[in-house]
Amino acid sequence: MQDDRGRIFREAWIAGIAEHFPGTPKDSYITPWDETPGWERACASAVYDYVADFIKAGDDTAKLSRVQKGQFVAVCWREQVRKHVAEPKPSHIPAWNDMPEWWRQTDCDIFETIERHINR
Repeated sequence: MQDDRGRIFREAWIAGIAEHFPGTPKDSYITPWDETPGWERACASAVYDYVADFIKAGDDTAKLSRVQKGQFVAVCWREQVRKHVAEPKPSHIPAWNDMPEWWRQTDCDIFETIERHINR
């Protein structure tokens, strides 16, 4: 079910924010799944699917570095935002090196959360 996959992604995002974000995050960063905008839920579900398919198709994602895992999530997310938002703000689709550290770490956490979910 789309909601379950997207919800796992969103909950991993919120957990990552709680762990890595310096200070108090914007409300939109920690909005619960049921209050998340539709376009964002669609992106979350699609990225979950990309990561899950990658994990299932690969030899052993444990061989990937944490950074490689996060970069995969970041690329998938960026392209989903471009697909669902006509003119996304540049701050919503940064390149990996332009992302703040908390965001990079959160994307790494998202991949690893999905990996655990798939491999259980």
